Amino acid sequence: MLSEKVVEGAARGAGARRTRIVVVGGVAGGMSAAARARRLDERAEIVVLERGDHPSFANCGLPYYVGGEIEREQSLLVQTPASLAAALDLDVRVRHEVVGLDAGTRAVTVRTPSGTEVIGYDALVLAPGARAVVPPVPGIGSPRVTTLRTVGDAVALRDAVTGPGAARRAVVLGAGFIGIEAAEALRLRGLEVDVVELADHVLPPLERELASLVTAELRRLGITVHDGVAATAVEQGVDADVVVLADGTRLPADTVVLSVGVRPDTAPFEVAGVACERGAIVVDEHGRTNLPGVWATGDATVSTDAVTGVRRPVALAGPANRGGRLVADDILRPGTARTLPQPLGTAVVRVGSLTAAMTGANRAALDASGTGYETVHLHPGSHAGYFPGAEQVHLVLHVRTGDGLLLGAQAVGADGVDKRIDVLATAMRHRAVAADLIDLDLAYAPPYGSAKDPVNLAGMIADNVATGTVRLWQAADLDDVLERAFVLDVRSPAEFATGHLPGALNVPHTQVRDRLAEIREAAGDRPVRLHCQSGMRSYLALRVLAQEGFADVAHLSGGMLTLRGWLGDAADEVLVVPEPARVA
Repeated sequence: MLSEKVVEGAARGAGARRTRIVVVGGVAGGMSAAARARRLDERAEIVVLERGDHPSFANCGLPYYVGGEIEREQSLLVQTPASLAAALDLDVRVRHEVVGLDAGTRAVTVRTPSGTEVIGYDALVLAPGARAVVPPVPGIGSPRVTTLRTVGDAVALRDAVTGPGAARRAVVLGAGFIGIEAAEALRLRGLEVDVVELADHVLPPLERELASLVTAELRRLGITVHDGVAATAVEQGVDADVVVLADGTRLPADTVVLSVGVRPDTAPFEVAGVACERGAIVVDEHGRTNLPGVWATGDATVSTDAVTGVRRPVALAGPANRGGRLVADDILRPGTARTLPQPLGTAVVRVGSLTAAMTGANRAALDASGTGYETVHLHPGSHAGYFPGAEQVHLVLHVRTGDGLLLGAQAVGADGVDKRIDVLATAMRHRAVAADLIDLDLAYAPPYGSAKDPVNLAGMIADNVATGTVRLWQAADLDDVLERAFVLDVRSPAEFATGHLPGALNVPHTQVRDRLAEIREAAGDRPVRLHCQSGMRSYLALRVLAQEGFADVAHLSGGMLTLRGWLGDAADEVLVVPEPARVA
């Protein structure tokens, strides 16, 4: 409930004491709350306490400033204290760090450039954000190790790679979104770049079969990827440091960018009695904490995952901005504010010529939650194939077993990826099922899409699975398939010769009807597992076999394209390539 003090302050007329709303932290959540509060109440006294130098900056633009695509530091500054005072009459105080909270007296203790002061409030909004995780690695405190979280970080890193005696070798620890963007930025500056990731592939939230495409693109850019390995030490030297990996690799580095994750920056508030889970502030559906008159928003708060129900912080700018706005609504319009939406975690990143994007849950999250699901893969064009410039979109869709409810989607490609993931995120927000995607009326002209958009196609495939029209086998099932099933490769002989599964029979899909007896004899009593290059031809062949009495028949989701992505560097060890093809 909104405190009576705030309600009264907002309702009084001219001459009454002004309601004081104190916001701790700027940037996304905090500044959105402050700006919305001003738009709702012209008379409120709104104080923003920001510990850094910049209350509103484009933190997502920092890597692009380092790489030179954003040329001016000023371009990163969305607002300044002066512009916020002029436009919104906000009292923004930079270099003011809140170090204590007394909910009983409704006051915060603030460390300022001139000393410590106590500031009272009627309503308090906590938006302290997150701090970079610093792993317990010997030597990690080297002055050559930096993070990329603030404008100051970006300026210092850019100076280090462009100024006198510029760094020529960089190691990026962590291959998440920021780590990948930092690596590309440093490569654009001409540095030799190594990326180190503890997980078994880069961009850990991305599915393995898609992540391999990102790894290949990083290598094309000239970036060396070390995945599935930890950094065990940073050895400080006079002229350069050396990053030592668990496998014994030693990487010389003039600069080291630390990007292994973040954690909520909530210590003084948890000490003061704000309820937290693993350091993140617990809030209700309106952003209220357990303390009266105290709200919280942004990276430091607990969110409930819209798909799995898992409670965790979501460190994304979009949810923080929207959350800040809704918190202000609840402070000044109690009883009428909309509730905070559960986040889907929609995210996108550029990697060289590729885009990778995702929304909702991945396989790991679904497995951990015990959710039953089916996964479909497809590789359609970004627009009509007969119009020049179409690029392949590698799309993965997870749907709930039984009803086809959309659970998550991911895509990688050179064009059209963000558009499809945004459509799927919108559909998921409205709890669409696979069949609903078939009916989406999406814009079509040859330069932009196809009459059957990739989203429509994903719905068709997933609905076929949900209704039992087709059965799929997955790349993860490969060992079991090779051990007990008959593999039917329905690609052309030329494709078959480029690499095929051991023991597979090659029958092009156009010949399946004429060679049914041969297929029956070869299969015997084994299950039949088909595949083609992308999944379409094997689907056609499956429908023929299913209607000809083959009882246990399934085709590979996404075909050889998905299988090669899943296998990654191991593909050459698994696939059989005839000697003439090897020579050619």
